[in-house]
Amino acid sequence: MIDLPEFNNKKLLNQAFIHRSYLNESRQELESNERLEFLGDAIISFVVSNYMYKKYPEFDEGKLTNLRSLLVNKKSLANIAKLLNFGDLLKLSKGEEESKGRQNQSLLADCFEAFIGALFLDQGIAPAELFLSKVLLPSADSFVNKNAFKDPKSLLQEFVQAQKKSSPTYKVMKEEGPAHAKSFIVGVYIQNQLVGKGLGKSKQEAEEKAATEAIEKIEKK
Repeated sequence: MIDLPEFNNKKLLNQAFIHRSYLNESRQELESNERLEFLGDAIISFVVSNYMYKKYPEFDEGKLTNLRSLLVNKKSLANIAKLLNFGDLLKLSKGEEESKGRQNQSLLADCFEAFIGALFLDQGIAPAELFLSKVLLPSADSFVNKNAFKDPKSLLQEFVQAQKKSSPTYKVMKEEGPAHAKSFIVGVYIQNQLVGKGLGKSKQEAEEKAATEAIEKIEKK
């Protein structure tokens, strides 16, 4: 368990855990964590970008962007908030409490961003970087080692090329729905053999899901 930094300004720490729904039921004059969340989001993005820029000089902009998105997305930040038990510290309305707000991925991610914003205001960028180096930045190496930062189509392409086979091809197998809400089923083929199918609201999404299925089948073999 990672210890939280000791705050000088306890009001800032408290504010990081105040969801806007709580304000309607509190008799105190309080401010929600939304402004801190806005600031924390920028701090996290800066720290992660700076770390990756120095750590992976061989990566181009596309790879760095994909890796950063894996690190700072809602799921990733919410998982850290869960490990830090931030859900127990959240101040919520009764309605949010009853709807399991303490386990809500979005609320937890927002809370983590607000905490980083509060830490920055309280102590500056160095302590914020130090804390993120403990709870978030190590995940970058894990993603890189697993090639998880690459999109599924790129991973499948690399595998096929390594096997000295022709590149995978994608074909729309089915198209449904009205023009404003279409869905697509796309198949991916290697040497004319169907190896994966995917459903998506766009051809790109369907292709990525098809590639993901193909990779999963290949890994099982």
